Amino acid sequence: MPDKDTILRARRDARQGKSPTTQAGEFVREEIHHVRRGKHGARSARQAIAVGLSKARRAGVHLPPPPGAKKAGPTTRKRSSETSATRSRATRSALEKESTRSASKGAISRQARQAAARRGPTKRRAAAVKAVRTKGAAARSRAAKKAATTRRRSKRD
Repeated sequence: MPDKDTILRARRDARQGKSPTTQAGEFVREEIHHVRRGKHGARSARQAIAVGLSKARRAGVHLPPPPGAKKAGPTTRKRSSETSATRSRATRSALEKESTRSASKGAISRQARQAAARRGPTKRRAAAVKAVRTKGAAARSRAAKKAATTRRRSKRD
């Protein structure tokens, strides 16, 4: 069950008209936080993200079904929001045996880069252009300064 704060943040995002993926990002953030704190582990960064998205779907965020899922009717969709206690316990005990390294900054960064690479250069460029439009002048300036210091450091090493 997601934290109350997470649900409230996702609802606030929905009220502000943000996309379902942005709303679901709150659940993914919470899940990564759980793994980092040692509440349970995950086999990979992708699994931690998938668990977060699953929680978002159950909380009512209008996300598309997971890839490879068969088209669900209204009864299946209703059933998927109610997990049995046995299954829930089994899932939790399996996750507790997994590593917490999967939510490290490096693992999340690798996952993000791989996902971006799969999308291809055109979509990456479109995302960058949108980011420039929506970031605002102050945030753009901060990002540019941060990138410049990172480049300087990497040249020195």
